[in-house]
Amino acid sequence: MNAEEIVSKLLYRDALMLVIDKPAGLPVHPGPKGGETLTHHLDALRFGLPRKPEAAHRLDKDTSGCLVLGRHPKAIARLNELFKKNEIDKVYWAVVEGGPAGDEGEIDLALAPKSPDRGWWMKVDPKGQPSLTRWRVLGRGEGLTLLELRPVTGRTHQLRVHCQASGWPILGDPIYGTAPRFGGPGLHLHARSVSVPLYPKKPPIVVEAPVPEHMRERVVACGG
Repeated sequence: MNAEEIVSKLLYRDALMLVIDKPAGLPVHPGPKGGETLTHHLDALRFGLPRKPEAAHRLDKDTSGCLVLGRHPKAIARLNELFKKNEIDKVYWAVVEGGPAGDEGEIDLALAPKSPDRGWWMKVDPKGQPSLTRWRVLGRGEGLTLLELRPVTGRTHQLRVHCQASGWPILGDPIYGTAPRFGGPGLHLHARSVSVPLYPKKPPIVVEAPVPEHMRERVVACGG
């Protein structure tokens, strides 16, 4: 990905904040194995400021959609505070295998690391951190369901583990679902929108990311 391509992913920009449409497959931060990450491209998003922006939260490598960045230290501190207090409303779309019987509900299952060696790999554990996800059915197709997911808490892999534990794993998930490690359809989890109450005397800033190409066929098949 070059500078022009990352700039083309810009969804929103003001003096404090950027929102980009992060592509699936691009990690936000460097990992132990190295390779290309969003961090390598942040200089292209300075837009005249002396320092590059920083991501105010995380998205999984294979999750696409709205990623919020702060443009300078005060902005980053403000956004971090909003995320910490759960004041930023995040909406995800997911295509899941099978699906719930009802039309809406919530998943209240505590999560903890599966093993000390893989701190990012999570499991349901009553002794873990409280984790809450609200869901709503947006459409159904043959053997698939399109869900709107709203994470109230922000645990690692929360949506993926909650869907798997409920009996309807996210399509294309090679860790918690049935997809192969390589050559699968891609994780069908998309950060559809964010609502950020950044300015106290103004309405929240609402930004929406288009459905990524690898999800479009099945989203349409589910009536989305």
